[in-house]
This record gives sequence, C-alpha cells and structure tokens, in this order.
Amino acid sequence: MKAILTEVLWLDEHHTLSLPELSELSGLAPDDLNELIDYGVITPIEQHTEPMRFHASCVVTAKTAGRLRTDFELDAHAVALAMTLIERTHELENQLRELGARLPRRII
Repeated sequence: MKAILTEVLWLDEHHTLSLPELSELSGLAPDDLNELIDYGVITPIEQHTEPMRFHASCVVTAKTAGRLRTDFELDAHAVALAMTLIERTHELENQLRELGARLPRRII
C-alpha cells in the first residue's frame, strides 16, 4: 500500500500575501510568478503598488498553474491560456447552477 501525503492550507479570504510568501506557499519561483502576473493569470490587489500584495486565493491559482506547467510541460503562454479556459469553465458551471436553481422543480 502506498501512502499519499496531502498538503492542507487554510485560506482566509481577508489574508493577503507578499510575492515571496506566495512563492513559498505555491512552490513557484518568483520569476515564474512574475510571468503569470504579466499574462494576467495572477493579479495583485493593486496593480501599481510596491510591494505587490495578493489575495490568499492566488495560492490555489499559482499551484494549479504550476501543476499544469509541470505535468504537461507547458510554457508560460500556454499555462496562461489553459488557466483562462479553466476559469471560464468555472464561470459557466456557476451560471448553469444558478439557472438550474431558478427552474421550478418537477414533481414526479
């Protein structure tokens, strides 16, 4: 039997992170994060302030981007495209759920 270790991180929606903290938590190098920022995959809370601060939810985005890059050997541009498509898919799924909730239930 093979043991699988899972990392758990509690994300507080009000907590913000610096670039070095985001790098440490996501496992991506600051240069990789800067590429993702340039492509708009990860956005700082305020665009033109130094030091940049990020919402804690960016850890999930960065980890996902890192897995895509590693698993599929994608360059930064391909990762940005894949992340955009994933985000759009989530938006459409949420819209479907909302529309489904508005439909009257059928009684059988």
